[in-house]
Amino acid sequence: LPPSQFLFAEESCPVALSELCLAQVCLSLDSLCRTQPDGSLRLSWAPLLPQEMADQLLHKMAAQGTLNDRTVGIFRSCEQLRLRRACVRSSPLSAEAFRLALCPHRLQELDASGVPGGLTGAHILSGLASNPECRASLQRLTLSRLQLGWTSLEVKEEQVGFSSLQGLRTLNLANTDLTDPFLEDICTLPKLEVLDISSTPVTELSALLGCRLTLRSLTAHGLRQLDMSPARVISILSQLHALRHLDLSDDRFVSGDEAVRLLLEGGSGILPALVSLDVSGRKKVTEGAVTAFVEGRRGLLFLGLLATGAGSCDVLSGNNNLKVAGEANEKQICESLRRYRERECFTREALVHLYQLTNDMYDQTRPDILKLVLGGMQNYSESLHVQLVASACVFNLTNQDMAVGMPHPLLSAVVHQVLEAMRSFPSHQQLQKNCLLVLCSDTILQDVPFDRFEAAKLVMNWLSGHVDRTLQRMAVAVISILVAKLSTEQTTQLGADIFIMKQLLGIVQQKAMAGVVDSTLKFALSALWNLTDETPTASRHFIQCQGLELRLMNMVPGLSVVQNNIAEVEELQADMMQEDLLEHVVTLLQGPQVEVGVSYFAGGILAHLTSRQDAWTLDQGLRQTILEQLHAAILTWALPEREMVSYRSFRPFFSLLQTSQPAGVQLWAVWAMHLVCTQNGVQYCHMLQVEGAVELLKTLSSDLDTHSNVRGMAESILGMVECHQTTSNPLRTQTEKGHHGRS
Repeated sequence: LPPSQFLFAEESCPVALSELCLAQVCLSLDSLCRTQPDGSLRLSWAPLLPQEMADQLLHKMAAQGTLNDRTVGIFRSCEQLRLRRACVRSSPLSAEAFRLALCPHRLQELDASGVPGGLTGAHILSGLASNPECRASLQRLTLSRLQLGWTSLEVKEEQVGFSSLQGLRTLNLANTDLTDPFLEDICTLPKLEVLDISSTPVTELSALLGCRLTLRSLTAHGLRQLDMSPARVISILSQLHALRHLDLSDDRFVSGDEAVRLLLEGGSGILPALVSLDVSGRKKVTEGAVTAFVEGRRGLLFLGLLATGAGSCDVLSGNNNLKVAGEANEKQICESLRRYRERECFTREALVHLYQLTNDMYDQTRPDILKLVLGGMQNYSESLHVQLVASACVFNLTNQDMAVGMPHPLLSAVVHQVLEAMRSFPSHQQLQKNCLLVLCSDTILQDVPFDRFEAAKLVMNWLSGHVDRTLQRMAVAVISILVAKLSTEQTTQLGADIFIMKQLLGIVQQKAMAGVVDSTLKFALSALWNLTDETPTASRHFIQCQGLELRLMNMVPGLSVVQNNIAEVEELQADMMQEDLLEHVVTLLQGPQVEVGVSYFAGGILAHLTSRQDAWTLDQGLRQTILEQLHAAILTWALPEREMVSYRSFRPFFSLLQTSQPAGVQLWAVWAMHLVCTQNGVQYCHMLQVEGAVELLKTLSSDLDTHSNVRGMAESILGMVECHQTTSNPLRTQTEKGHHGRS
């Protein structure tokens, strides 16, 4: 089987320096190259690279999707970049670009499978045959999933076929338009050992007798147009004396498997040297036939029995050297996922059985199995069926505490693929549900690196069309945690989408009308809180979506926190000059039934709105009354035992600390600073110094007109800063980076 296309580095195995360098070269081609008149690139300067490094660079460019007509031009410099094992898999190349860049090299291997666009097998053959060295040197050629374009296989009246490449030992033409005449041409190759003609329109296998002395491996999966009697098929196969590996599997899962039955029951006289046989998907395979076949071949190393129902034979469990791809147990299922990476139907079948198996894996951390599932998701990212069952398996393998022991790079790759699935199939409810369940993990949300900004948008889009309460709660929880971890720039960009604000406020409104205070409401308010924190656009959207009309502040502190964010934005303060709103906020300042958190944020709203006398549009007597009540209420607040709030910056407080401000406004600001410095002095005392707030506090403390309550608290904060300076690490010169948000 072809090697896996999925390479994974464990946490304990850092990525090789050469891999990092190659990846950087791929990203920097424009700066490293000059553009030729035909638009292709040439390296401006390059040393003579080791031949293996040139191969790796081409492979990396293909894997990263940067290989095309323009970039492949760098390999025209055969002196510096000498290719031997070339891979242009799935890369959009024209016939001309391929001929100019790759055909001059003395290639030993070429993988051009799945190349989109105009490049055909005919172009590749004629290009390779034009280089006399390639005719002799090329040993491995893969053209699977490619149009061969037989009608153009003529160059100057000379027919160019596979037989022109006399050095070929391995040829893969799976899923191509291979026909009987060209199979005959192929089978004249003097050194041919490995041949894959799976899913081609071949009707006759008699041509195989032409290489009966050299052919060691034949893959003939899914030959739907084969027009031969089962007995004739077996007769031809039995004459392939060098054959060691045979694949007659079929993913149709239908009857009509007489040739396979004859092979299994024919005794050891038919292909006695076989060490590998694949008959997966053949429904008429019986346990008795399998038992007879295995017992007659003691050297058997592999047997493919997926979707045959014959994987439970006793003879299979007693042979430790025999690997079986099937569905009877975990070992067989995992072998199926490894073997059938390039067969979608078998991958899906194996994942279905794996899902049933992982339903019982409650306390086992299995990164080995998760890697196999991820490989299936990556190989078939456009297959809804694979993504659906694979995402269900991922949830089972990462649910609850099972994600804790998983390597973070593996989880990061899994989450990336989950987000790709959400993006590719936005209207499929069950798949979206599966992906949401995967994301709703503390380990993944808190510790694993992935694109949280993209995830927040995808989950928000999903939320718009679903009202299931359990899933709604999970979705809002995920969004709340994701938003809190975004950068300021990302939060601003996310908050600029008024649709997101409508969705979150819709949930709040729904809970308000029902009089329900639950986790969904709290998560929604937390998300709103972080979205509006120092983001004027999101704050404006909050007002436009009637966020100020909600009166939930006496139920939970969350809404007052959001409205406190709105009050910090000077250009929006006029929208909050509503007498009924302010009267309601004043009622939350103190009282035995009001939590300190509610009072604190209500005080923040009032402090910001009363801090600008020139912008106050209501009765001045109301402003004075509010200031007096604010001052009095703050003096009654007791420090909460647990952390109540966190700030990423003290800058919104600076205008409140001016000596010209009323005492109530100043007192709220210093009380807030004193609170967070008391609970987390290491972080916030340093933030005060870095942002310049210490100078403001000193000015406030030394001003003769400063109220004694304000002065006392300011001096207390300065004392904590001084203590922190004495005890902290003198080498620490910058504040810890990261977005803290507010909670």
